[in-house]
Amino acid sequence: MKLSWLQIIRLGLVQMCLGAVVVLTTSTLNRLMVVELALPALVPGLLVALHYGIQITRPNWGFRSDTRGNRTLFIIGGMAALAAGAFLAAVGVVMIPAQPVAGLALSVAAYALIGVGVGASGTSLLALLATATAPQRRAAAATITWLMMIFGIAVTAGTVGHFLKDYTPGLLLEIVGIVTLGAVLLTTLAVWGIEAQVIAEREADPAPFREGLAQIWAEPQSRAFTLFVFLSMTAYFMQELILEPYAGLVFGFGVGQSTQLSGAQNGGVFLGMLAVGIAATGLRIGTLRQWVVAGCLGSAVALAGIAMLGQIGLGLLVPAVIALGFFNGMFAVAAIGSMMALAGQGRGAREGTRMGLWGAAQALAAGFGGLLGAASVDLFRLWLPATSAFGLVFLAEAALFMIAALIALRVIEATKGGRDTRPPAIAIPGE
Repeated sequence: MKLSWLQIIRLGLVQMCLGAVVVLTTSTLNRLMVVELALPALVPGLLVALHYGIQITRPNWGFRSDTRGNRTLFIIGGMAALAAGAFLAAVGVVMIPAQPVAGLALSVAAYALIGVGVGASGTSLLALLATATAPQRRAAAATITWLMMIFGIAVTAGTVGHFLKDYTPGLLLEIVGIVTLGAVLLTTLAVWGIEAQVIAEREADPAPFREGLAQIWAEPQSRAFTLFVFLSMTAYFMQELILEPYAGLVFGFGVGQSTQLSGAQNGGVFLGMLAVGIAATGLRIGTLRQWVVAGCLGSAVALAGIAMLGQIGLGLLVPAVIALGFFNGMFAVAAIGSMMALAGQGRGAREGTRMGLWGAAQALAAGFGGLLGAASVDLFRLWLPATSAFGLVFLAEAALFMIAALIALRVIEATKGGRDTRPPAIAIPGE
């Protein structure tokens, strides 16, 4: 028995919860540390890089779920760890003004816990989807779950931003507590009983973890896929930790306004994903390569526009950020279905290990990209005004997107009919 459409949507609710909790740490808490607490952007950059770095354990989580089963336990337990880490991270931010050393120490522990939670829950969820989804439904299942994740990010950022217009530490803890507790409860209700009702194939006589991972890395498609993920994700995440501080320092946005900006960006991502999904799958318009390249080039143009707006002082930041999200969504959705399909190819019953490998590459690149963007802003601000410092980083990210577009032209097979005949070596995992 394979996953029904209702069960796929239920698993999408878990992905939505993952996005809702993580966005609190990468947007709201990041902005509070840089603007309200006047900490260098490198501080939240290092913390977020820590949580991404710990996700190098994703292949291990995936391998364990391939060989030992009980993915439900890892999904729920990982979500609980993520929720606890996010709440402790908020407590750390509140502590920093009065007890900076203790607050930062708590933040380090909290972000490490966040990394463990995302790795355990996210990888096990994707492995369950890959093994229990019928082949003809994989692309649609991936699109549904990623759209739900983006929806969760956008709604959470917008709602939290609205309630934090009049920021107080107590209000922050109350809101984060509600979001994190709700995520754990919804995840438990959504995933409970699904795994017992579907058949997810396991390796009968599993090889040791290192041998299994080496077998996956020896596959040319998996290796090319992994390397491209790292490069593209570095470009994708460079603006993650600096966009809201940019809005606050250059455009004078308040805490609520800048948090809502993140919601607007992810709303654009949602629309971009939805538009390309309908056009490419339903209407058969364009090839995968064309959508990826268009998304990369559009993202580069939007970033250049965001940098220019700061220089000329034109108050069109929100529309420009929505456009950036839209083209990011185009870029991402063109690869979601192929990631699911490629996970089931090669040596059998290794879906979790492949998902873990690509998730680890994505996480390391995301942490590196975010840290690179934050550190570069701090460095440039030693000699340049804030407007120019942020602008240079946005332009550098635009250049990376253009390089990614050139690589996509070489590695993605274009065919007639809007589809590829073989799984392309590109993927953009969305958590």
